[in-house]
Amino acid sequence: MLPYSKLLLTHDNVVAAGVKEPCQESLDSAPADTTAREQRYMSGQYFFEYLVVVSLKKSKEGAYEPQITYQFPKRDGMVRFQREEEEKTLKAITLFCFPEGISWAPLTEYHSETFSFVLTEIDGSRRNGYCRRLLPHGNGARPPEAFCIISRLACFGLFSKIFDEVEKRHQISMAMIYPFMQSLREAAFPAPGNTVKIKSFIPDKGTEIISLTRPLDSWLEHVDFRTLFRCLTNEEVVLVFAAAVMERRIVFIAVELSTLSQVIHAVAALLYPFTWQHTFISIVPEILIDVVMAPTPYLLGVQKRLMEQVTDQTDVSSPTPISLGHPDHEPPGPCVCVCTLSPSAVEELNRVVSEAFLPFFVKTVGHFALYVTRNSSGQPGVFQSRAFYKAIKSKTTRHFVKKFLQTQMFDLFIQEVEQQPASPQQGIFHKKIVEYQEQKRKEKAKRH
Repeated sequence: MLPYSKLLLTHDNVVAAGVKEPCQESLDSAPADTTAREQRYMSGQYFFEYLVVVSLKKSKEGAYEPQITYQFPKRDGMVRFQREEEEKTLKAITLFCFPEGISWAPLTEYHSETFSFVLTEIDGSRRNGYCRRLLPHGNGARPPEAFCIISRLACFGLFSKIFDEVEKRHQISMAMIYPFMQSLREAAFPAPGNTVKIKSFIPDKGTEIISLTRPLDSWLEHVDFRTLFRCLTNEEVVLVFAAAVMERRIVFIAVELSTLSQVIHAVAALLYPFTWQHTFISIVPEILIDVVMAPTPYLLGVQKRLMEQVTDQTDVSSPTPISLGHPDHEPPGPCVCVCTLSPSAVEELNRVVSEAFLPFFVKTVGHFALYVTRNSSGQPGVFQSRAFYKAIKSKTTRHFVKKFLQTQMFDLFIQEVEQQPASPQQGIFHKKIVEYQEQKRKEKAKRH
């Protein structure tokens, strides 16, 4: 296995997520059969699994503790182990909605913020938690509360808009939330680039039609690169990318929960078409802070108020660059980058960023399909790793690829390729590979 360095990134700025403008009857036909609905949910096609409200309640000792005060839908008829699993899930939700623990006091002002986290199952599957924290309506000082949606679908922008609708109904009555979420739960989740429309009735406003549209590039729909490039310079982004590609241990530190979740999901998206396979906690609850001591790779987001605990346990040293061109170079300790906010007005940043990073994988490992041998009996293919990296002419690139082959993200990727039929691959990564290979053929023809 590779030796692991640790990259620690801090951000001193406060970035608040604002509340947007502005769903109960779906305009799409809902499945009538209960079994079909459950099968559709298990395949990840429902919008969400839970909507819960987490409130801070004062205990007998006087401290505020997060508790679930509203849950939709309620699960009935579960057997014992299902109830136990649900209890574990709900407990985890309260921790991630209020990772600060019990250190709360009533407030008169609180900026609404939206962030996300990931719940990882024993089998490695992941569920996404989307959370909006805000100050509940009322008079005088009061603690904030959190609305949280749990879904197997990764689409941060879409769920932010859903939160706008939930929040708007909450201002009227909690009873207004139920019919809206019921209709949303029954609506078909749209394919990339498509829209689902929900009818919504609001007293004094009448019926509205809410359109929920998925981005065309579905692999980027959970990310917004603006926060990443506001927090880090271009050089620092490349440094983080290099560390993530080689599966190092990376800790991000920021004041705002929204900053942490947006940045860590953006970094994970830079790895496309590969997927981070190790510990991934976009916001580490204070009670779980010891996870920074783990010897295995991780992507962690930690609030700045816990930075002292992180640095005490990790022995942070002075900044040291990590060069992707020299993957064996190990810094003497974690790398610390204290970053300031710089303006970044980019309308098509997601497209620009993807076009900047995706070609790296296209050019270094895009020839993988040529080295998967298959027989005529329909058995899974076999990847010829040695021949694969030996075919690379550049010594530096070959050295990197030889190390990259040892990562879990590449191992899982190539296992999936081996299991797939030999038919042409689909997706933007494979499209870019074809374009690059065609370009190389044309350049070679010109030289001759």
